[in-house]
Amino acid sequence: MGASGAEVAVALRTLDGRDELFIAADQSFHAASTMKIPVMIELFTQVQAGKVRLDEPLAVKNEFRSIVDGSVYQLDAADDSDPEVYKAVGQTMTLGRLCEAMITVSSNLATNLLIDKLGVENIRRTVHSLHADGMQVRRGVEDGKAFAQGINNTTTARALLILLEAIAKSEAVDPASSHAMVEILKRQKFNEAIPAGLPAGTPVAHKTGEITKIHHDAAIVYGPRAYVLVILVRGLAEKERSAALMAEITKLVHQDIQ
Repeated sequence: MGASGAEVAVALRTLDGRDELFIAADQSFHAASTMKIPVMIELFTQVQAGKVRLDEPLAVKNEFRSIVDGSVYQLDAADDSDPEVYKAVGQTMTLGRLCEAMITVSSNLATNLLIDKLGVENIRRTVHSLHADGMQVRRGVEDGKAFAQGINNTTTARALLILLEAIAKSEAVDPASSHAMVEILKRQKFNEAIPAGLPAGTPVAHKTGEITKIHHDAAIVYGPRAYVLVILVRGLAEKERSAALMAEITKLVHQDIQ
């Protein structure tokens, strides 16, 4: 990993708890879109509590307030990985559909709509209750004023591992909701990193995240011995290089575990 010139953090633990590996796992990284995992957990937490419903419609808008001064900002569809939610501005989408878009195609607009609906403090409280305080959700996506002041969503590899373990073991919410989250994660469309290092057909439930020189993947990998693997990469400008690095790490890990 050192030869790549990148900063890399790895967190690995088998679901049976017998094997684990932590490399720089408590080092803080910009979370990029991996912060959408705790947003999803909070959604299902509120569903379980009867506060919201997955089939509940939500007005789709592209207008959000900066946490710095309350000023209004909008997301640019050209900078989003998914343009579909923008087509629904002025209409409604269900919370379930927004969650699907947030995870599978990493829609930033869907993410901000859900954060506004669920409440960032509620998300933070749920993360804390799961003992994953290395994940700090401070704001919505593309809050430029917050970014300029260094107020970002951050994570550690260990925190993401804890969150995915909670999903895999039904420790965050009830088993049915946990299963639903796993199925959403399995429908992830960006599969160039961890899945690329696994044997073809290996079931994997995961969420990626990337911004400039940041590329992460956090996964539950299923097989004879299921495990959670989180790889965070910082410092590589070319996405292809960071994806290849994560795939190679995954290949080595998988061969050793299985």
